[in-house]
Amino acid sequence: MPSGAGDSEGGDTGARREKLKSKIPIESVREIHQKALDDLVSVNSIFTLAVFVGLSVARQGERSLENRTECDADITNARRLVVNEVVAFACFLLSSLVAKALKLHVTICQEEEFKSTTNRNIRGIMLLLSVWASVFGCIFLTISMVDVIQIKVGKLSCGSVYAWRATGVLIAIVGLALGIYVPFMMNAINNSVRNVSKDVENQTNDEKKLSIRCWPKS
Repeated sequence: MPSGAGDSEGGDTGARREKLKSKIPIESVREIHQKALDDLVSVNSIFTLAVFVGLSVARQGERSLENRTECDADITNARRLVVNEVVAFACFLLSSLVAKALKLHVTICQEEEFKSTTNRNIRGIMLLLSVWASVFGCIFLTISMVDVIQIKVGKLSCGSVYAWRATGVLIAIVGLALGIYVPFMMNAINNSVRNVSKDVENQTNDEKKLSIRCWPKS
């Protein structure tokens, strides 16, 4: 075989190997995961502040702004407010701790471990747990905010127009926000796990093809 042909084939082989190495941008995937987890923790922190604001309202004998006795909230509203705020706080805490643990895993995990099937499944489950904990925290926080409205503005059962307006706007906006957030997050998590899996499969197939092409001809 002419030496020029051998050099050309060797150059093509080296180029294919370099292309194969740069095919999976693991560092970019890591950065995307880390940025998403940081944003999730930041959002949970803001919601946690709202939890403590709501707890400060739970006082016995609070008078509503309606100036009608029948519109004043009773002790049941205050108890329900505290319970929902505590559950919301627990959900946000769970979401933040899982997100922090997952960020640590993404940061220190080696490339081969990052692409393994077991770690991909673990990351997917932890992302789902963190996201859904934050979603349920938002739901319980919204329910507690309805009790805050009833305590400060007036009970819904007494026909307070302002209480109904505030409750309707609150539920509509939170429902719209969750309706946008949940599908996009589920799609992002699904694509993140599937893309890494697809890249690993493509890399394995390319390595097999490359080993066949590089095998010396008889």
